[in-house]
Formats: sequence, C-alpha cells, structure tokens
Amino acid sequence: GKVKQTMLSARRMWTAMVATLVAHPPRALSFCLFPSTTTPTSSSKSRMMATTTTSPGLGTDLTGKVAFIAGVADSTGYGWAIAKALAEAGATITVGTWPPVLNLFKTSLDRGKFDADLVLSDGSKMVVEKIYPLDAVFDEPADVPQEIWENKRYAGLESFTISEVAAQLEQDYGKIDFLVHSLANGPEVTKPLLETSRKGYLAASSASSYSFVSLLQKIAPILSPGGAALSLTYVASEDVIPGYGGGMSSAKAALESDTRTLAWEAGRKYGIRVNTISAGPLKSRAASAISDKSGGKKGFIDLAIDYSKANSPLNKDLYADDIGASAFFLLSPLARAVTGVTLYVDNGMHAMGMAVDSQALSGVHTPPDPAT
Repeated sequence: GKVKQTMLSARRMWTAMVATLVAHPPRALSFCLFPSTTTPTSSSKSRMMATTTTSPGLGTDLTGKVAFIAGVADSTGYGWAIAKALAEAGATITVGTWPPVLNLFKTSLDRGKFDADLVLSDGSKMVVEKIYPLDAVFDEPADVPQEIWENKRYAGLESFTISEVAAQLEQDYGKIDFLVHSLANGPEVTKPLLETSRKGYLAASSASSYSFVSLLQKIAPILSPGGAALSLTYVASEDVIPGYGGGMSSAKAALESDTRTLAWEAGRKYGIRVNTISAGPLKSRAASAISDKSGGKKGFIDLAIDYSKANSPLNKDLYADDIGASAFFLLSPLARAVTGVTLYVDNGMHAMGMAVDSQALSGVHTPPDPAT
C-alpha cells in the first residue's frame, strides 16, 4: 500500500511540474516547447543562408559558459550556426578569424550586414563578444615566416598564432567551456590526389587537421572540467568524393582518427570530451571557393548538394542550423557521456552505397518522394 501511495504521489508531482513548465517555460526550454514561427529573412531564404524554424535550446541553460569558435568569418558557414545555437542557450560567444579577412568581417559586423542572421528566436541578437585574429597554421610566434609579417593583410597584428590566442583567452576569461574547430584549407583542393604536390598535401593537413590538435594542446588547460571540443569533418574521409582533392580527404581522415585519440588523452588528462561532426555539403562562401567553375558548369559544392539531396534517405535540403543543433547537443551537458564520436549530420547520405538517381537504375522502383 505504501509503495502504491508513493508512486501515485510521485506521478502527481511529475504531472504538476510538467504543467508548470508548459505554462511558464524557462527561456531555453521554451525554444523546444514552442518553436519559432517567424518569417525567414530574405537572406535566410537562400540556399546559402537558410535557417530552420526550431531552436536547439532543449532546456539546457549555458549562461555563464564561454565558447571559442575558430574559423568564423561570415554568417554563412557551420561555425556561425554553432555559435548561434550556443548563444540561444545563453553562452558567451568568442570567435577566431583568419587575419586576411578579419577587417572585412569586423566591418561587415559593425555595419549591420549580418544583422538579419544575428537574430535569435526570442528576437534578441547574438553578441560576438570577442574576435581574435587567428592563423591556425602557426603554433608559436617563432613559426611565422618574415613574408607573413610583411604581408599587408597582417599589418598591425601583433599576435595571431594558436598559443597567443590561447593566452589571450585565458587573460580575458580565465577558463572557457567549449572549443569549436570550424576551419579547413587545402591550397590544391581542386587538384586530383594524383596531381597534388607534397607541399599542397602537407598544407592541407596542417590547416585542416593538425590545427585541431594544436588548438586542443594549447586550450585544453583552460577548458573547464566537463568542457568539450568539437571539429567538423566530411565523408570524403572514408568514401571517394571526386573533386575533393589536394589531400583534403586525407586531412579529414586524420582529423577523425585524431578525434578518437584526443578523446582518450584529453578525457583522462583534463576531463573534457572530444567529438567531430561529419557534415553534409553546404554552400557557404568558404565551400564555394573550392569549386572549379570553368566552362560555366556547376561548381563542386553545387553538384555535391544536388547529389546529396537526390540520394540521401531524407531527400531534403541540409541547413547550417541542422549542424548547429547537433553541435549544441555534443557540446552541452546533454552529451556528458559522449566522446570520441564521429556524428553524421547529412540527412543519412553516409549510409548509402548506391546512387538512386543513377541512370543504371532507370525504371527501377524507389520509394516515392514525400514532397510529391
């Protein structure tokens, strides 16, 4: 009798608590219970800038937490979407920006060019509290060659190496909570691997994979226990993606392997988690730059987007906010037992072993498009 009475009391308490939360939801939880239905801005309607109608707050309050997202230079990429997802839950946002585009990014931000993409679900705007110049191919000032110091695009910058940025973060915040690696570069990415030079191959690995190792080396000591680090990878690490060359596929494979090793090492040494997201193709400005558009044909990124939509199990557009929501989960306490993971956020494209839009399958039955 006492057990039954206790269970009934617990059930009544749970029902009352849920009713209270629904009636008076806290800020972060309201994002989940009552998704935004605001009309997308003109920029968000485009393929590049599209946003989803829900927010990834999921009831987790990140107020007082500090995030550093390396590789943000505009509002079109995954790094920006991850920043917004964290900002929705109250996190303080700081970013690292490549020096050659630093002034353009700051000017665009100051002049309101990104205002529409700063808006959060409650109508407020995301605040980028600090912008640090960061060139992630240099670990220490001694690594920077004279030609970089003399480059006018680096003029006036006294510190931009990984170790210097880590020191600045510690000086400004003491401890931070989240590290996001959202950068990559392959100077010969449009070349087939067979035609890639040693210099180009090593440059791709340096900028796209070792940079994450170095960032974690320098920033892990100032990550709070229970904090998390996250990088972005691509399915070319394990499958052949023609057009994604220059050693970039190798760099992404290394990044995924390093994620598992770093999860073990950083987990034991610092008590932090390390994961990576294998994201589907997005037409960000950075991604568009790798396309060879000679002859007026579609570039690589356009072809990759079309192919993925046509052949993925969820044959729909992939938005930056989809990656932002998944990144929020992996970085937040919701994933406190998740580390060493490569999480695919690509509408299921990674699972496919056959192209359903292939001419070889013409006339063969495939499941209908739910949109038709």
